[in-house]
Amino acid sequence: MLVYVGTYTSGASEGIYLYRLDLSDGALRRAGTTKGIVNPSYLTLERGRRFLYAVNEVEEFAGRKSGAVSAFAIDRATGALRLLNQRPSMGGAPCYVTADDAGRHVLVANYVGGNVAVLPVLKDGSLGEASDVRQDEGSGPNRERQEGPHAHCVVLNRSNAHAYSCDLGTDRVMIYRFDARAGKLIANAQPWVQLKPGAGPRHIVFHPGGKFTYVMNELDSTVTALALAREGALKELQTVSALPADFHGANTGADIHVTPDGRFLYCSNRGHDSIAAFRVEARTGVLKPAGHTPTGGRTPRNFAIDPTGKFLLAANQNSDTVVTFRIDPSTGGLQPTGQTADVPSPVCLKLTAPFS
Repeated sequence: MLVYVGTYTSGASEGIYLYRLDLSDGALRRAGTTKGIVNPSYLTLERGRRFLYAVNEVEEFAGRKSGAVSAFAIDRATGALRLLNQRPSMGGAPCYVTADDAGRHVLVANYVGGNVAVLPVLKDGSLGEASDVRQDEGSGPNRERQEGPHAHCVVLNRSNAHAYSCDLGTDRVMIYRFDARAGKLIANAQPWVQLKPGAGPRHIVFHPGGKFTYVMNELDSTVTALALAREGALKELQTVSALPADFHGANTGADIHVTPDGRFLYCSNRGHDSIAAFRVEARTGVLKPAGHTPTGGRTPRNFAIDPTGKFLLAANQNSDTVVTFRIDPSTGGLQPTGQTADVPSPVCLKLTAPFS
């Protein structure tokens, strides 16, 4: 597998790193670096795997109060990236980017801007000017973190018909109908689902079965399970803690993923510095705790599960490492492989099969 690593470049990092994951033992071997890209903190691959898009998590770009999104062409022989262009993200500190299945649009969440934007993809994979921006409104009870809206992610469902954005500042998961032809986000019949005050929804992931979705709440370190209904609606099923009952230190939730077979869900804890595991009840979507595994480093901001479901890779941002774990297919338990790669300030991991 190829592994692209997005980073913060304020320290030793030079940009986006490329590794090769050995599926026999979980080893990561450096294969290249795309230099000169500022804070490419979150990445996405379009479905055809011809292009990669990265946010530039800054608050000023080209003389305006905005971050940026960078478009890259992928060398099919080596996986190397070639910069195509950059466009304003239409809000400060973009922290999440996703590409639609048709390869026609890129959607970005702007944390400081408190909005989500749509950028068209041109024929050569480069980005055009934004075709839509949807500004969130409101606040939450946490005065330090929820003084206003903070869009933290935006994802599309399997049919590409609806977009969902977690707003950490308002404790809402926003729901939009997505006009894939015009590149527009339209308020849904149910425009949002309100989560617990002070939860701070951060990332959302869909179950492969298509009936359920799960939200990692950053501020109270919980996971919320929701049922997907008609017309993109969401209904809360359950909220469970991502922390052990005996933990009383400071912690913030970060990333969340489901295994390809849909049997297990994992989320990362920054502070407890662990991956929490849950079993997913197939019929109801309810989560049952299945233990915690230390990530072997500090501040696991992001992690990824390889498409074969064999390995989980944890990106420890503040200890500059990516650590590989083997997934037990029967229990969902994580077993350290002893494999660690040194990567400066890793923030995001994107895995894909080799291109040739």
